[in-house]
Amino acid sequence: MKILVVGSGGREHALAWKLAQSERIQMVYVAPGNGGTARDARLVNVNITDLHELANFVESEGISLTVVGPETPLAGGIVNLFRARGLKVFGPTKEAAQLESSKDFAKAFMQRHGIPTAKYQTFSEVAQAHAYIDANGAPIVIKADGLAAGKGVVVAMSLEEAHQAVDDMLADNRFGDAGARIVIEEFLAGEEASFIVMCDGKNILPLATSQDHKRLKDNDEGPNTGGMGAYSPAPIVTPAMHARVMREIINPTIAGMAKDGIVFTGFLYAGLMIDAAGNPRTLEFNCRMGDPETQPIMSRLKTDLVTVMEHAVHGTLDQVELEWDRRTAVGVVLAAAGYPDAPLKGAVIEGIPAETSESVTFHAGTAEVDGHLQVTGGRVLCVVGLADSVKLAQKTAYEVVDQISFEGAQCRRDIGWRGLKH
Repeated sequence: MKILVVGSGGREHALAWKLAQSERIQMVYVAPGNGGTARDARLVNVNITDLHELANFVESEGISLTVVGPETPLAGGIVNLFRARGLKVFGPTKEAAQLESSKDFAKAFMQRHGIPTAKYQTFSEVAQAHAYIDANGAPIVIKADGLAAGKGVVVAMSLEEAHQAVDDMLADNRFGDAGARIVIEEFLAGEEASFIVMCDGKNILPLATSQDHKRLKDNDEGPNTGGMGAYSPAPIVTPAMHARVMREIINPTIAGMAKDGIVFTGFLYAGLMIDAAGNPRTLEFNCRMGDPETQPIMSRLKTDLVTVMEHAVHGTLDQVELEWDRRTAVGVVLAAAGYPDAPLKGAVIEGIPAETSESVTFHAGTAEVDGHLQVTGGRVLCVVGLADSVKLAQKTAYEVVDQISFEGAQCRRDIGWRGLKH
């Protein structure tokens, strides 16, 4: 059978890489893909981004199933369009994707359905937002309401930083329409975890737990990014915590969407903050796999992903049991110089070693240009190391990272550090 993966990042490379391992696969297309998917003999890049043209391509090529990676086509209604044309697609509808595409929608939804989250208010007027910050003090969190590629969140540790974030978003329009409305919420302390499930409309299938590292620099310093690395499993999500998150957050979210007249299908990602007393609260929802969490999670998945996806689109995920590699996977992101604010493109990438049973390198912001691999985006590569402990998986990943070079490359040297504490 043939499958299409929509997107061009590290998440999509990892999904396509995993799907291509199935014996039942004839071809995996990636639209538009990247330099890494271009170099994989089992994958074919398709230079189409228009949703109607993608649907035409799926029909003409006889593609059995489409898996949507990123948030933008989901928010743009790709699932609605494909379903209207009778095409099998895995992802949430435009209506369901509002859980991610509008922070205000998500917060109001959580409040309405009693899902634990931070206190908040929504603003589109600069003066009112400033007044709210003065009344509540810092630390405080300011979020652009719409999609901002993981960069529309400022965790302000001072009043000055908070006021600056409001000015950037509302007054200076730094995030365009995405920041025309902002959500200001209380700062939650604790440890973050990424909790990702698949949902077919009624059945929920949890994936392996993971934890990502949002800040640019070691020790969680520097600006927020789309994610500088991740590891799986996340020791903070114990079996008891897992059961509690399903009971208090995931199940009520899927049930709440249905109650609101929106059936949820696709990946659902709950970004959690677990406080010192062990109480989980929801920081955000994404309606897709996380990036870079997908890379270590897919590296650990032993079950045939094609079979899982078929069950997902046929509403039979209750018949699936996932098998995982017992090893820990640590994924380290190599980012371009100037990331996240102004990534420099065009540097030539060298030294990526061949995949082994202990390591694999997924591409994100790369492209083949005149036979050379070049940097085309902010997050360039994600190197995953697999080993029997966090410490050994770290060692494996960084040994590969140290073989790769491009001008201005930057990465964190402490991915997985919280896992070492447990």
